[in-house]
Amino acid sequence: MSKKYAAITGVQGALPSYVLTNSELETMVDTNDEWITSRTGIQERRILKETDKAASDLAAEAVEKLLAKTGTPKDEIELVIVATVTGDQVFPDTANITCDKVGIKNAFGFDINAACSGFLFALTTGAQYIETGRLKKVIVVGVDIMSSIIDYSDRATCIIFGDGCGAVLLEASTDYGVIDSVFKGDGSGREFLHMKAGGSLKPTSQESLDNREHFVYQEGRTVFKSAVKGMVSTVQAVMKRNNLSADDVTWVVPHQANIRIIQSVADMMDFPMERVMLNIAKYGNTTAATLPLCLWDYESKLKKGDNVILTAFGGGFTWGATYIKWGYGAAE
Repeated sequence: MSKKYAAITGVQGALPSYVLTNSELETMVDTNDEWITSRTGIQERRILKETDKAASDLAAEAVEKLLAKTGTPKDEIELVIVATVTGDQVFPDTANITCDKVGIKNAFGFDINAACSGFLFALTTGAQYIETGRLKKVIVVGVDIMSSIIDYSDRATCIIFGDGCGAVLLEASTDYGVIDSVFKGDGSGREFLHMKAGGSLKPTSQESLDNREHFVYQEGRTVFKSAVKGMVSTVQAVMKRNNLSADDVTWVVPHQANIRIIQSVADMMDFPMERVMLNIAKYGNTTAATLPLCLWDYESKLKKGDNVILTAFGGGFTWGATYIKWGYGAAE
């Protein structure tokens, strides 16, 4: 009996309309376009400005367009997984809210919180339902509204993050799909990248609000070094397990955190930058959305059978790499 894989059969993005440029940030904090671009590679990012909109709205838009694009009836979707750290509410989960907004009635859903590694973890989780034969069609979403937890007086973080969403459809295949993953975690890394208040450790209070503890905190130098080390080590591990050389890999899809991190990973793995997916200049770091947004932007360049390695590093710390054999070409 042939092994069953979970193939990506469609990808779709959704982005807010408002563009926050480096020039506008110059009016908000002590920074400038040259400083931001040279250190991060970011020129602009999308921001969800509508006060009555949330993560589920971008997710619903992406899912609706994905269903239309792939010609998939809503009642054929059996599971929706949403990777996010900025869900609509603490509960209920954003996946179920998304299903309700789209009109998906024959599915269950849940959220995964692994920060910037969330989409990778969710993708492998969804793939296992397909591989075991339990389900036939699964949607995996990566979405974050990072502007909701960013302090726009903090130069260290406000220049980096943006809002966005990407979604993929998974279906069974005997030839293509998610082949292998290597994931790691180290909870001691929480010291360097976290949000101090809002959880059970430090519930919301007037004191936490006054102290501005509901925003992202990042110690950049440690995160930079850990991200490079983590992504390189897991990419190497997944390549070794699958007997892949750098020449065998068609595309590397790194988390879009910082252009210097991406270049360091490419250099250490001997991958030419022309085979590394990049869109950080347009969107910044959209956390769980960066990887599917890259796949969406590069969809026309992907061909059936391409060896694609995705890798990410996120707060917590969480990190990993996933090897995919791409299942379709842009003309299909």
